Amino acid sequence: MSFNDSLGSVRHNWTLDEVNALFQMPFNDLLFQAQAVHRQHFDANAVQVSTLLSIKTGACPEDCSYCPQSARYNTDLETQKLMEVQDVLEKAAEAKQSGSERFCMGAAWRNPKDRDMPYIIKMIEGVKDMGLETCMTLGMLTKDQAQALADAGLDYYNHNLDTSPEFYGEIISTRTYEDRLNTLDNVRAAGMNVCSGGIVGLGENANDRSGLLMTLANLDQHPESVPINMLVKVEGTPLADQEDLDPFEFIRTIAVARIMMPKSYVRLSAGREEMNDQMQAMCFLAGANSVFYGCKLLTTDNPDEDADRALFRRLGINSEMSKGYSDEVEQYAIEQAVKDKQTQGMFYDATT
Repeated sequence: MSFNDSLGSVRHNWTLDEVNALFQMPFNDLLFQAQAVHRQHFDANAVQVSTLLSIKTGACPEDCSYCPQSARYNTDLETQKLMEVQDVLEKAAEAKQSGSERFCMGAAWRNPKDRDMPYIIKMIEGVKDMGLETCMTLGMLTKDQAQALADAGLDYYNHNLDTSPEFYGEIISTRTYEDRLNTLDNVRAAGMNVCSGGIVGLGENANDRSGLLMTLANLDQHPESVPINMLVKVEGTPLADQEDLDPFEFIRTIAVARIMMPKSYVRLSAGREEMNDQMQAMCFLAGANSVFYGCKLLTTDNPDEDADRALFRRLGINSEMSKGYSDEVEQYAIEQAVKDKQTQGMFYDATT
């Protein structure tokens, strides 16, 4: 079977040369193949919507170079202890009202302590009772902790690999790559779905982007959800002055992730605040089919719900959901379309 014949099939034996070959394809050819694979397994005009809440913020002992929540960096972040269960449930109710299907809860821990687990379990149970899918990211998990979360009904556990094994040591020293893989193994063994992806724009090279996706795709089972984050540069972190990644390289990463993990949800995650509507639309064309709603992703900015709904409306995404959108959202969409038209008027046809 040729390489092209295998497109759309689930594989776990990718080589670095194969992944690099995908990245090096002409951009239009790559997007065409990614869209073809996407349509084999998903509705091309449907995007899964989640909401992410920071349930415990800051004072993390890890030294992840990109993270404003690390206690090692002066980012002026206001730290907050673990939220009260009722407060979390109120936020989950608001998320459901806004159209979210999954409620994700994140805590800035190296790993949860046993004293925290009863509260975590109550949060999971309460959100499940609302009819929402549940996801948590709490750092590393032991086998017993993973099983306790699964027994409480947790649907997804997020634990990103961040980058390639080769570049990882340049970004983090307080937790090994093997630690991350072991947590994913514990999550799988407990029967939960895995949410795992990475960050691009950290200063990695092209081989590292290939290596990250190769590691994810060569797991025994592909993650059900693969968040692709673009670095959000925060003053006070070591990567605050990192050079911007070429937007086309980010879109390529989305497309290659879609081809390599054809049945996974590929989430357009952190960094969307820095993307214009056209870039996001190209990411959806490349196979991204999941986003976070809400103006915050843990501690970094994210487009608000109305902006996302307006974009979906303009693109014909989630059309069933969009029927209930407010007049304000429709007005926002009209204003954005007018703004785009005005921008187009600033250019002339150089071919005439």
